[in-house]
Amino acid sequence: MRTSSVTTPAGKLSHGFFQQSYVPLIAALLLAILPLFLTSYTQDLVLRIVIYAIFALSLELLVGITGLISLGHAAFFGIAAYITALASTDSSASIAWLLPLSMLGAGLYALAVGALSLRTKGVYFIMVTLAFAQMAYFVFHDTSIGGGSDGMFLTMRPALSIGSLVLIDLEQPRHVYFLALACLVLTYLLLAAIRRSRFGHALAGIRINEQRMRAAGYNTYFYKLAAFVIAAMLAGIAGFLIAAKNGAVNPELLSWHESGAVLLMIILGGLGSLRGAVIGAVAFVLLKELYASEAIFGRFAESWQLTLGLTMIFFVAALPDGLIGLGRRWKRASTPKRVASTPAKPEAVNEQ
Repeated sequence: MRTSSVTTPAGKLSHGFFQQSYVPLIAALLLAILPLFLTSYTQDLVLRIVIYAIFALSLELLVGITGLISLGHAAFFGIAAYITALASTDSSASIAWLLPLSMLGAGLYALAVGALSLRTKGVYFIMVTLAFAQMAYFVFHDTSIGGGSDGMFLTMRPALSIGSLVLIDLEQPRHVYFLALACLVLTYLLLAAIRRSRFGHALAGIRINEQRMRAAGYNTYFYKLAAFVIAAMLAGIAGFLIAAKNGAVNPELLSWHESGAVLLMIILGGLGSLRGAVIGAVAFVLLKELYASEAIFGRFAESWQLTLGLTMIFFVAALPDGLIGLGRRWKRASTPKRVASTPAKPEAVNEQ
């Protein structure tokens, strides 16, 4: 005797809604109440994770959604940070115009870089983006524009006020924390909306088969350029926040090490997943902090790059789908097998 298993559309909808909406919402709420229980050190650590999660999400738009692997993404991160520092003065440092200005500066540079680099493909695109990032790096490193190799300090931390009422003062760590958390939530929601939009579906089509998209009448060059600029502007948010958090900037923010690190984050978390990008940022920052701790690893902490590199190799080899794949494996293992009266049709998974 066969038993049938019927899943109603409402059941599928509620289950999908739980997967796609409740988990990120719960995570955001937990992050919002964490400062009540954290020390200043752990709050600073979580703040770093939040900022790099925004940075990782911005690259996820390029790599995971559009299929464009860039090794120069840190250029937009660093340029926005430098714009924040250079535009901050003793008399004026308002978030209301500094944040948009930082995003605009990163976007304009991305427009110039993308207009040229997107005419290439594959490894050539990777190398061209790396070359443009290194150009920007040496502009700040070898000239006096941003204080040379030593970098520069912010004259004044940005703030947001209405008249004499100060709403946000980034001199206060908790204000930086909650602003960064708000930016992370908005970035996540924006990218989730992009994925579901016609624009996002076109980007996914370009990632899968660009020639077919061209044959269907899509101008793939301008779609990729738009994604490139949007990703750079989102990286600009992270650049603004890191400058406001540290109160200083230096050329290392634009280096290829930063581009490589953020690429490792999204690979570690799982390509093609917004949640994977956030999880990858969490894991990468925590592993880096752990291996660089002299209290735990003693003199081996000086070689944290080697230890971290070996760990990354292990994770990539053991988890080709990234850390987000662990959840999928657990779900498959914990779901009891059912015997259906008719063969079930495979469903596409759209992971966020």
